[in-house]
Amino acid sequence: MRKLKNSELERLIPKEYKKSKKAPITIVLDNIRSLNNIGSIFRTADAFKIEMIMLCGITAQPPHREIQKTALGATDTVEWQYCKTQKKTISYLKENNFNIYPIEQTTKKIWLEEFSPKKEKIALVFGNEVKGVSNLFLKEAKNCIEIPQLGTKHSFNVAVSAGIVLWQVYKTMNFYK
Repeated sequence: MRKLKNSELERLIPKEYKKSKKAPITIVLDNIRSLNNIGSIFRTADAFKIEMIMLCGITAQPPHREIQKTALGATDTVEWQYCKTQKKTISYLKENNFNIYPIEQTTKKIWLEEFSPKKEKIALVFGNEVKGVSNLFLKEAKNCIEIPQLGTKHSFNVAVSAGIVLWQVYKTMNFYK
Protein backbone atom coordinates (compact mmCIF):
# COMPACT_ATOMS: atom_id res chain seq x y z
CA MET A 1 0.00 0.00 0.00
CA ARG A 2 1.13 3.54 -0.71
CA LYS A 3 -0.34 6.99 -0.57
CA LEU A 4 -1.67 8.34 -3.84
CA LYS A 5 -0.02 11.38 -5.35
CA ASN A 6 -2.21 14.38 -6.11
CA SER A 7 -1.74 13.68 -9.82
CA GLU A 8 -3.31 10.23 -9.33
CA LEU A 9 -6.50 11.48 -7.64
CA GLU A 10 -8.25 12.41 -10.90
CA ARG A 11 -9.78 15.55 -9.42
CA LEU A 12 -11.56 18.13 -11.51
CA ILE A 13 -9.80 21.37 -12.28
CA PRO A 14 -11.74 24.48 -11.14
CA LYS A 15 -13.06 25.22 -14.63
CA GLU A 16 -14.45 21.65 -14.95
CA TYR A 17 -15.83 21.81 -11.41
CA LYS A 18 -17.78 24.99 -12.17
CA LYS A 19 -19.47 23.27 -15.15
CA SER A 20 -20.17 19.98 -13.36
CA LYS A 21 -23.56 18.89 -12.04
CA LYS A 22 -24.04 19.75 -8.37
CA ALA A 23 -26.11 18.22 -5.59
CA PRO A 24 -29.38 20.14 -5.09
CA ILE A 25 -28.23 21.28 -1.67
CA THR A 26 -27.69 24.77 -0.35
CA ILE A 27 -25.82 25.26 2.89
CA VAL A 28 -26.92 28.23 4.96
CA LEU A 29 -24.41 29.64 7.42
CA ASP A 30 -26.47 31.57 9.96
CA ASN A 31 -24.34 34.02 11.96
CA ILE A 32 -21.18 31.91 11.94
CA ARG A 33 -18.48 33.90 13.71
CA SER A 34 -15.36 31.77 13.11
CA LEU A 35 -13.62 32.46 9.82
CA ASN A 36 -11.89 29.08 10.08
CA ASN A 37 -15.27 27.33 10.35
CA ILE A 38 -16.52 29.22 7.30
CA GLY A 39 -13.47 28.21 5.27
CA SER A 40 -13.70 24.60 6.40
CA ILE A 41 -17.36 24.41 5.37
CA PHE A 42 -16.48 25.82 1.93
CA ARG A 43 -13.87 23.10 1.55
CA THR A 44 -16.35 20.38 2.57
CA ALA A 45 -18.98 21.81 0.21
CA ASP A 46 -16.46 21.60 -2.63
CA ALA A 47 -15.71 17.96 -1.80
CA PHE A 48 -19.40 17.01 -2.02
CA LYS A 49 -20.18 19.30 -5.00
CA ILE A 50 -22.81 21.28 -3.14
CA GLU A 51 -24.78 23.72 -5.28
CA MET A 52 -24.32 26.82 -3.14
CA ILE A 53 -23.52 28.33 0.24
CA MET A 54 -25.61 31.20 1.57
CA LEU A 55 -23.95 33.39 4.16
CA CYS A 56 -26.18 35.51 6.38
CA GLY A 57 -26.02 37.81 9.34
CA ILE A 58 -22.55 38.28 10.83
CA THR A 59 -21.06 35.46 8.74
CA ALA A 60 -17.96 36.83 7.02
CA GLN A 61 -17.63 36.71 3.24
CA PRO A 62 -14.77 35.78 0.95
CA PRO A 63 -12.27 36.94 0.04
CA HIS A 64 -10.70 36.93 3.47
CA ARG A 65 -7.27 35.61 4.40
CA GLU A 66 -8.55 33.77 7.48
CA ILE A 67 -11.30 32.01 5.46
CA GLN A 68 -8.76 31.03 2.80
CA LYS A 69 -6.51 29.33 5.38
CA THR A 70 -9.01 26.49 5.68
CA ALA A 71 -10.94 26.83 2.40
CA LEU A 72 -7.78 26.27 0.32
CA GLY A 73 -9.36 27.79 -2.79
CA ALA A 74 -12.88 26.38 -2.37
CA THR A 75 -14.29 29.91 -2.24
CA ASP A 76 -13.37 30.11 -5.93
CA THR A 77 -15.20 26.91 -6.89
CA VAL A 78 -18.29 26.81 -4.66
CA GLU A 79 -21.00 29.30 -5.58
CA TRP A 80 -22.00 31.54 -2.71
CA GLN A 81 -24.07 34.58 -1.93
CA TYR A 82 -24.56 36.83 1.05
CA CYS A 83 -27.87 38.00 2.52
CA LYS A 84 -27.71 40.51 5.33
CA THR A 85 -30.70 39.10 7.20
CA GLN A 86 -32.25 35.75 7.93
CA LYS A 87 -35.56 37.05 6.54
CA LYS A 88 -34.01 37.75 3.13
CA THR A 89 -32.33 34.35 3.15
CA ILE A 90 -35.61 32.61 3.99
CA SER A 91 -37.44 34.57 1.28
CA TYR A 92 -34.86 33.44 -1.28
CA LEU A 93 -35.13 29.81 -0.17
CA LYS A 94 -38.94 29.82 -0.24
CA GLU A 95 -39.10 31.57 -3.64
CA ASN A 96 -36.79 28.89 -5.02
CA ASN A 97 -38.73 25.95 -3.53
CA PHE A 98 -36.17 24.77 -1.00
CA ASN A 99 -37.17 22.61 1.94
CA ILE A 100 -35.44 24.11 4.98
CA TYR A 101 -33.73 21.78 7.45
CA PRO A 102 -31.88 23.40 10.37
CA ILE A 103 -29.29 21.26 12.09
CA GLU A 104 -30.35 21.83 15.68
CA GLN A 105 -31.42 20.20 18.93
CA THR A 106 -35.16 20.83 19.21
CA THR A 107 -38.28 19.19 20.63
CA LYS A 108 -39.41 18.29 17.10
CA LYS A 109 -36.65 16.62 15.12
CA ILE A 110 -35.58 13.81 12.91
CA TRP A 111 -32.38 11.95 13.72
CA LEU A 112 -29.74 12.34 11.04
CA GLU A 113 -29.64 8.62 10.23
CA GLU A 114 -33.42 8.68 9.61
CA PHE A 115 -33.25 11.73 7.33
CA SER A 116 -33.68 10.56 3.76
CA PRO A 117 -34.33 13.38 1.34
CA LYS A 118 -35.04 12.42 -2.20
CA LYS A 119 -33.60 14.56 -4.92
CA GLU A 120 -35.54 17.53 -3.61
CA LYS A 121 -33.93 20.95 -3.20
CA ILE A 122 -32.82 21.21 0.40
CA ALA A 123 -31.30 23.96 2.48
CA LEU A 124 -29.25 22.74 5.43
CA VAL A 125 -28.98 25.51 8.02
CA PHE A 126 -26.00 25.60 10.37
CA GLY A 127 -26.14 28.10 13.21
CA ASN A 128 -23.95 30.25 15.35
CA GLU A 129 -21.31 28.47 17.41
CA VAL A 130 -22.89 29.63 20.71
CA LYS A 131 -26.56 30.42 20.03
CA GLY A 132 -27.29 27.86 17.31
CA VAL A 133 -29.76 28.35 14.47
CA SER A 134 -31.92 31.50 14.57
CA ASN A 135 -35.56 31.02 15.56
CA LEU A 136 -36.66 32.49 12.21
CA PHE A 137 -35.24 29.42 10.45
CA LEU A 138 -36.83 27.07 12.98
CA LYS A 139 -40.27 28.59 12.27
CA GLU A 140 -39.86 27.95 8.53
CA ALA A 141 -38.34 24.49 8.82
CA LYS A 142 -39.84 21.40 7.25
CA ASN A 143 -38.16 19.56 10.11
CA CYS A 144 -34.98 19.86 12.18
CA ILE A 145 -32.15 17.37 11.94
CA GLU A 146 -30.24 16.27 15.01
CA ILE A 147 -26.91 14.47 15.02
CA PRO A 148 -26.83 11.74 17.71
CA GLN A 149 -24.27 12.37 20.43
CA LEU A 150 -23.32 9.99 23.20
CA GLY A 151 -20.73 11.81 25.29
CA THR A 152 -20.86 14.58 27.86
CA LYS A 153 -20.68 17.52 25.43
CA HIS A 154 -23.85 19.01 24.02
CA SER A 155 -22.68 19.93 20.55
CA PHE A 156 -20.19 19.46 17.75
CA ASN A 157 -18.11 22.20 16.18
CA VAL A 158 -20.19 23.66 13.33
CA ALA A 159 -17.66 22.66 10.65
CA VAL A 160 -17.59 19.11 12.02
CA SER A 161 -21.40 19.06 12.01
CA ALA A 162 -21.41 20.14 8.36
CA GLY A 163 -19.06 17.30 7.44
CA ILE A 164 -21.11 14.70 9.30
CA VAL A 165 -24.43 15.89 7.86
CA LEU A 166 -23.16 16.24 4.29
CA TRP A 167 -21.65 12.76 4.34
CA GLN A 168 -24.94 11.24 5.53
CA VAL A 169 -26.99 13.23 3.01
CA TYR A 170 -24.53 12.33 0.25
CA LYS A 171 -25.00 8.61 1.03
CA THR A 172 -28.78 8.89 1.39
CA MET A 173 -29.47 10.95 -1.73
CA ASN A 174 -27.31 8.67 -3.85
CA PHE A 175 -26.85 11.76 -5.99
CA TYR A 176 -23.61 10.82 -7.73
CA LYS A 177 -24.36 7.24 -8.69
